Amino acid sequence: MEKKDKVNAKVNDSSKEQESKTTTAAKDVSQAGAKKNEETVKLSGKYIETIGRRKSSTARTRLYKKGKGVILVNGVKLSDYFDSDRSSIIKQTLKQVGHLRDLDFSIIVKGGGTKGQAEAARHGISRGLVKMDEELKPALKAKGWLSRDARRKERKKPGLKKARRAPQWSKR
Repeated sequence: MEKKDKVNAKVNDSSKEQESKTTTAAKDVSQAGAKKNEETVKLSGKYIETIGRRKSSTARTRLYKKGKGVILVNGVKLSDYFDSDRSSIIKQTLKQVGHLRDLDFSIIVKGGGTKGQAEAARHGISRGLVKMDEELKPALKAKGWLSRDARRKERKKPGLKKARRAPQWSKR
């Protein structure tokens, strides 16, 4: 009987250690989430939601009318998520229509590379601006930011090295 009690005591001690580890990990995650949500709390209220797409990237955008020019991408500031080239792609639409400082955006991007994600976000922002104000449509349509750019990489064909590249021909 004494051996069983010792084994049970060891099992109980190890389970308590695991519980304490999981609770501290949960606290760390909740603190990180709180830091991440500090920015998103500022973006509350009514919004216009649109979807932008490019290649295999998808961007769900939320446009908040009364804002200060804050753009969040996946819960992070735009400058922290994208480099300056990609950030300028996203801001092109806002510079064109003059709403760079008076609207807030929350963007969730998935799939593809950084350029595809940036262009998908630009597409979503353009659609949101048109939903907000129909008079902006001609200016954005002239730039081509309202149409989805559906170009993708062509698939590889059997017997070829790439989509169209044939193996090198040898005479003998």
